[in-house]
Order: sequence, then structure tokens, then C-alpha cells
Amino acid sequence: MAAKNTKAKSLLINTPNNPTGAVYGAETLAGIADVCRDHDLWLISDEVYDTQVWEGAHISPRSLPDITDRTLVVGSMSKSHAMTGSRVGWICGPEAAIEHLINLATHTTYGVPGYIQDAALFALNEGLTLEQEVAAPFQRRRQITEDVLAGQNIVRASPTQGAMYAMLDVRATGMSGFDFANALLDTHAIATMPGESFGTAAAGHIRVAMTIDDAQYKAALLTLLEFAAAQTP
Repeated sequence: MAAKNTKAKSLLINTPNNPTGAVYGAETLAGIADVCRDHDLWLISDEVYDTQVWEGAHISPRSLPDITDRTLVVGSMSKSHAMTGSRVGWICGPEAAIEHLINLATHTTYGVPGYIQDAALFALNEGLTLEQEVAAPFQRRRQITEDVLAGQNIVRASPTQGAMYAMLDVRATGMSGFDFANALLDTHAIATMPGESFGTAAAGHIRVAMTIDDAQYKAALLTLLEFAAAQTP
């Protein structure tokens, strides 16, 4: 039995996940909920990619038994409605906690500009149709990623179950994620994020964002693979 937590006050999770694209299943979330209950932790659930699920189903931990009263769910218009930069979103949680968060927001952001609130209201009223329209290109590019990578065995992808990213394992090249990303940028002007940016567990990986049009994205992936093959011992 692990020792009871004495310092941490909360646990932050992100599902669907940035940078890996992983979607936490019911068993994983149940285990997380048990840890939070056993160690008296708040669970902060970042669910900004909940409309971009390609495999399985999104489950919010607030729906699990005996965890609702210690869970805060973070949502945003940034990904679901392509409003990146507008900085409009929400937090769902117990009323007492939300009262404190309102006080915090009042003293840090001074509210969301009216025209952005109007845009957010319009987008929300468009319903599921708009969310699906925004998500569709990323689902297409996820398939492009799988198809392109299937033609070689040097660069491998972590399972991309959701979100707009692919985490690629480039360790077969003998390079770190940091060195690979910098060299790819210098030689081919293709920008990726080194896995080391997300911690030591992602060393030797790069994160690819599926945020350019399909043809450019496929061409960039093919160039990335050619570059990786040229570096492989």
C-alpha cells in the first residue's frame, strides 16, 4: 500500500490527450478516481478535445460515482469550435469551488470581451453539426498519418485515438526528439515539437500537429520520413 499523499492537492489529467492523442478508457479513469479518493485529491480534468475522438468514447470523470464532488472539468471553445486565441471556456464543478474560481477569474482576467462572448454563443447554438465540421479535417489527417507511416518501419506512431496530434517515435534514427526536430526544421522548414518538451517519458519522440491542409500535411509527413531514413544508422 502506497503511503498517503501529504503534499499534493490535485491531479491534472487531459483526455483526449495532448500530445499523445490517447483517450482514457473506463478502467483507467476508475483507477484515477480511486487514487483521488484515497489521497484526498481534487481531480482537474482537461477535456478541451472531447469532440475529437477517433477510437472509443470520451468519458468525463464527473460522471463516475463518488468523484463528482471533487472534480473540476475544463472546457474550451478553442478546439471544438476553432476559436483558438479567443480565450473563452468554462469550468464545471461543485458550486463552492466555482465561487472561488469566479473570484479568481474576476481578479485575473476581468472577464471575456463581449464580442468574443457573442461569437461563442453563436458557435454553441450551431450545435453538433459545427463541432463535427471542425473535427472532420483532423480525423482525415489522422488516417493520412496511419497510411503514410504504414509504408516504412523507422518512424512509429503512438496510438492516436483523439485530438489533433500524432506522437512519433524517432529513436530508430539514433537522434533525440530535440535534435531531430531542430534538424528537420533547419533542413526542410518543417516544424514539430520535441517530445522532450513534454517530459523525459517522451524523449526520442516528436509531436506532429495535424493543423495544415491535407496535401501539405501528407507532403510534410513524407519528407519527414525521408529525412528519418537518411539519419538512420
